[in-house]
Amino acid sequence: MLTSALGHVFAPWVRELDLRVIEARAGEVTLALPVTPKHVHEGGVLCGQTMMAACDTAMVLAVMTKLGGFKPMTTVQLQTSFLRPVSGGGGAVRVVARVLRMGRSLVFGEMQIISAADELAAHATTTYALL
Repeated sequence: MLTSALGHVFAPWVRELDLRVIEARAGEVTLALPVTPKHVHEGGVLCGQTMMAACDTAMVLAVMTKLGGFKPMTTVQLQTSFLRPVSGGGGAVRVVARVLRMGRSLVFGEMQIISAADELAAHATTTYALL
């Protein structure tokens, strides 16, 4: 279900992130985000916009695991703290999304970007509205 959703639920430019599902269980999803040259800025590191888009995408999938499939939702808030740079030298990072609380109309969650060296590179919190 989640791999299929990556191919049709999201906008074409999000699909170009080439995210892959590594693990999924109710309320939690882990994705692989390849670090490719098109997502590395002039400073030689993975750009924040790519990390935020990957986090947002992972959370949609985590919410889907609780809902049993895709239902319309929208991001109300996404707060990201970038803790350390991710080298643009290739490889992949892990994107972990967890649903913290799910109500009838709002979902609260957190996401982490974990580097290939197993270091926390970014932490995000989010609120979604179920439509």
